[in-house]
Amino acid sequence: MFGSKIDLFKREWLDVVFAKKNKNYGAYELRQTSASNTTKSLFIASTIFILLFLAPKIYALIAGILPEPPPEKVTEVIMQEPPPINPEVKTPPPVEPPPPKEDQIKFPPPVVKPDNEVRDEEPPKLEELKVASPGQKTVEGDPNADIVQIGPVGEGPKQAVVVEDNAVYTFQAMENPPTYPGGVDQFYKTVFNAVVYPPMASDNNIQGTVVVSFTIEKDGSMANFSVDRKLGYGTDEAAIKALKAAKRWNPGMQNGKPVKVKFNIPIKFSLAQ
Repeated sequence: MFGSKIDLFKREWLDVVFAKKNKNYGAYELRQTSASNTTKSLFIASTIFILLFLAPKIYALIAGILPEPPPEKVTEVIMQEPPPINPEVKTPPPVEPPPPKEDQIKFPPPVVKPDNEVRDEEPPKLEELKVASPGQKTVEGDPNADIVQIGPVGEGPKQAVVVEDNAVYTFQAMENPPTYPGGVDQFYKTVFNAVVYPPMASDNNIQGTVVVSFTIEKDGSMANFSVDRKLGYGTDEAAIKALKAAKRWNPGMQNGKPVKVKFNIPIKFSLAQ
């Protein structure tokens, strides 16, 4: 009897073991399905192990079939030389006024001077003033000249109205483009070092280039940020934040006055950097 094979999970033995026990409790059914459950568990575990072992090869096979994504197009900022400055226009000499219609005799107002500077000069005679008008110098009149009407006495020269130039220029149209402390390369270096890769973009493997344009104001500060090429997943906001970390520029000059200048920069986001 001891040398024979005894399988306690066979139905005959289970009926003997559970003869006087509650077969609806659950242990009876578990003993009955023990062999099939073990087989199923072994099959599932083996399948999962094989799939994990072959996963790298399956991924490499699929990656070889799929087409490679097109390379990212990077926009380069090319700064052209500013146009040559026009030579200064010479002011023409003042135009002599036309001769008056009637003769004019020099009769300047009296000026108080020291005795050693006073020169003896005969004033015009009364007979001469009857046929000529008093003036600052003696001028022979032209009887055929048009009568020039003299306007009312003004209050003297007024201050010229200064028109503020609020136009936005480009680098190509500037006499003196804006400059960054340390040069444009230092500006790029400052911005790229300040870029923080957004976690949302890195988790989703988002890579590419964001192009941002902005205005360099008259005081050298940067304003009016605009994302011309978006990438999303927080990269657009990260690019603008990096630009705001840069220092002030030396403003661009046009006709000797500071003006606004537009500038754009590509910022590349790469997980390999």
